[in-house]
Amino acid sequence: MNKVLTFPDSFGMALSIRAKALLFHDPRSLALLEQVERVARSDATVLVIGETGTGKELVARHIHAQSERAGPFIAVNCGAFSESLIDAELFGHEAGAFTGASQARAGWFEAANGGTLFLDEIGDLSPALQVKLLRVLQERQVVRLGSRRAIPLDVRLVAATNVDLHKAIAADRFRSDLYYRLSVATVNLPPLYERPGDILPLARHFIGLYGAKMKLDGVALEADAESALLAYDWPGNIRELENVIHYALIVCRQQRILAEDLRIGGRVPAGRPPAVATVPVAPAHHDSGARAVSGLEQLDALLNDLVEAGEPALFDTVEERLIRVAFDACEQNQVQTAKALGISRNVLRTHLKRFGLIGGDPADARIESRDFHGVRAAM
Repeated sequence: MNKVLTFPDSFGMALSIRAKALLFHDPRSLALLEQVERVARSDATVLVIGETGTGKELVARHIHAQSERAGPFIAVNCGAFSESLIDAELFGHEAGAFTGASQARAGWFEAANGGTLFLDEIGDLSPALQVKLLRVLQERQVVRLGSRRAIPLDVRLVAATNVDLHKAIAADRFRSDLYYRLSVATVNLPPLYERPGDILPLARHFIGLYGAKMKLDGVALEADAESALLAYDWPGNIRELENVIHYALIVCRQQRILAEDLRIGGRVPAGRPPAVATVPVAPAHHDSGARAVSGLEQLDALLNDLVEAGEPALFDTVEERLIRVAFDACEQNQVQTAKALGISRNVLRTHLKRFGLIGGDPADARIESRDFHGVRAAM
């Protein structure tokens, strides 16, 4: 029997890039579940590492449920708050602590007292907030903004990230002492393509969920559809699989999902092999590495032509095109765009404001961008 983890109200949730179901059928997944449940029985701080859409919050919720802690489970996305707000959101504030703070308010740490606090996208925290978080973990107490009184805490912390924190530490973007505090127990959540045994059971799970909602009974995957699902590399992980199945249910005929009903591609990123199929699949030949080299050579040639043609403001033009193309390719998701470009989310937001892709004062964005380029040039 497959074990499935879901949110309490999956259909009531807004659309997001999060995985809304996590199923353990593949041998690697079963070993992961055993590890997670062993970790849950302790009070150790846990760091969950995995790509977007692999189900990190579902793992955190399962850790809380298995721990039998009496308090609530509180989930906070560190990348969803501005730098000026997240401090007060995490640690709370007293009345008058800052402009607009008309009354005292408990932070998320206090709200999770006796339970579990899940901090997603922990790699997005600023250096100043990393210091405060480290102090909370060391002293097991929190001090609200505008207060000097320490409030004792009994909170189990589970943090998650899709960022390589070792690289972030080497680049001085993340504190090594905080990393060691967070990673007392580490759970590495593999991407979906590394758990091929979970793909078809998850697909059938989503067929059951969306089929019931759409009043479709007995919908089945045809053999060619199963082969296509297993051969795909799933860069969007479980969330992408959910979307693919939902769309297939909308367009399929006679309650049979064919390969042509699946809105998926066939690309395999460089360095990522396709999933190992559990049913016979015609061998596929991928030349993504060659295509990547060819693409870079074409880019070099194009840039050379633009330089020789004396294109005005070439640097700004190329920079804007790169940001726009990446932002569109990532469906306007800032976290994914920053990851694709290899820059921080704060730097990305500066560029997005500068080019009018998100709200903000373009003049301020231009000033911030000049400052950023000046710092980069001085390094």
